Amino acid sequence: ETSEERTIPQLKDFLLTFMPEKCFDQFFLQFNFIHVPCLKIVMSKTMGILVLMATIFAPLAQIGKVVWCGRSDGLCLGSVFLELLAISAHGAFCYTQKFPTEAWGESLFALIQIAFLTFLIQHYRGKTMKGVYLLALYCAFMYFLVSPLTPVSVVWKLREWNVLFVIAGRLIQACSNYRCGHTGQLSALSILLAFLGSLGRIFSSLQETGLSLPAQLHAVACCCSGVILIQVLLNWNKCNIEKVRQVDKEKAE
Repeated sequence: ETSEERTIPQLKDFLLTFMPEKCFDQFFLQFNFIHVPCLKIVMSKTMGILVLMATIFAPLAQIGKVVWCGRSDGLCLGSVFLELLAISAHGAFCYTQKFPTEAWGESLFALIQIAFLTFLIQHYRGKTMKGVYLLALYCAFMYFLVSPLTPVSVVWKLREWNVLFVIAGRLIQACSNYRCGHTGQLSALSILLAFLGSLGRIFSSLQETGLSLPAQLHAVACCCSGVILIQVLLNWNKCNIEKVRQVDKEKAE
């Protein structure tokens, strides 16, 4: 058995994670690449993966860059906190509705990461105790939010507003970038994943509800991520020059 003969079944098995076998036959045996039902299935799977990657890896990429550089300049605390509020509202909704953890576990993971990122922002600004207090306050807020003390209607309303929180956070970050004239330690990978995740959510909303308000809000969130991504790319060289100057300054001291 040659390596090619071993590779083809492995490739087929991989592709079958994105599509049923009938679609594989349509695309790769009958070469019918415009089979609409199969295209929808593949697009839906692909967009779902993009949303999952954005939820899990976007905060992780940003944390990695902040820790690697040992600095958090450029990150707007208000923007990150609004992102945290959005994911927290979704997590609280899933918890209070008793959804199985595997259905929203990635949101819980992202929630923990973003909460940790808010602490890191304060820590690298020399405000470690403020970061600790902020985390404690957030934990108390979450406990209250998922407790019977909070009416279910409030949790539902927060969940309905979560895209608005995301939009507001990204607009604040974009304005901060413009005002400061640089993007600091913002991670290009994190912003790119957030942009792709918003694209995935637009597609899902269009599939489920058509050109509805949620789909339009996700489109606005995607545009906001696109603006920040362009800012990061435009300021790439400026940030690199600033890093070199900082290193030279530290060596001189």
